Amino acid sequence: MTTMRTRLGLAAASLLALAFSLAPVAAQTWPQRTVKFILTLGPGSGADIGARLIAERLSARWGQPVVVENRPGGDGIVAINSFINARDDHVMLLSPSSAFIAHPYTSDKLSYDPGELSPVARISSTLISISVPPSLGAGSLQEFFAMARAQPGKLNWVSTTGATDLILHAYIKKSGLDMVRVPYRNPVEALTDTVNGRVHIYWAAHAIVQAQVEAGKLKVIAITNSEPTSLLPGIPTVTQAGFPDLILDGLIGIFSQRTLPQSVRDRIAADVKAALDDPSIHARLTATRQIVVPGTAAELAASIEKQRAGLVEVSKVLGIKAATYQ
Repeated sequence: MTTMRTRLGLAAASLLALAFSLAPVAAQTWPQRTVKFILTLGPGSGADIGARLIAERLSARWGQPVVVENRPGGDGIVAINSFINARDDHVMLLSPSSAFIAHPYTSDKLSYDPGELSPVARISSTLISISVPPSLGAGSLQEFFAMARAQPGKLNWVSTTGATDLILHAYIKKSGLDMVRVPYRNPVEALTDTVNGRVHIYWAAHAIVQAQVEAGKLKVIAITNSEPTSLLPGIPTVTQAGFPDLILDGLIGIFSQRTLPQSVRDRIAADVKAALDDPSIHARLTATRQIVVPGTAAELAASIEKQRAGLVEVSKVLGIKAATYQ
């Protein structure tokens, strides 16, 4: 019996030693084949442009093809389910956090387990702006909300993601404002109606409105990002404007299967940062109105948890119970 226990103990120790010896090797040998980034947005978006630039650099570093597959639709759910169902450590999700952090509050039941999205690397923060038609005469966020208070039920609002919808709706409710939400499936149609004055305030990625702003057909009155940026000089953050409840950073990151070893995640994050340090890539992303903020898995996770905590408070204001995955 003692001999048998000794043998089992030695076998267990050998397996443990083998596991530890394989951990660093995983980072050295991965990837062994094509890596795929599944993207929640369509071709031509800022995230898509960034994904393809990064993919090209990573392919050169890794010696394996890195491809981008666009799977827009369902507020990110189409891409997320495709990523999870792949069950492949060479398939990643590349997505804005706004594509999924609101799902518990916009769905009756979650179709996926959020725990399957394991942070790997932070890429950027999309610049998100709040704009109004110049004909409205609102020169600031404070002036706009004063107009809304003075004209109950007369002004309307539009945003482009579940997260922004929830945040703005909660502020309007908490402030006792009487405003009308106008739902749009197509952000381009919403943009056109804002330019024409039929929509009174529009919350979206700045890249969507940039051309109309430069043409003088829209006026940006604030950005929702937590920090001011030289990309829009003179435009205050919502906090600077006096409305910190409206903060939302347009975080974009890479997520892996939760079985991917930490050593591999660390390597991917380091290689993504190296790609983003390239001045030519930095310039291209800046042109799409993204603030380049590379970060580790831990930094991305911390940023997302901060956003999720904010939505918990928003859900309390709106009286929404979070849906769960079953």
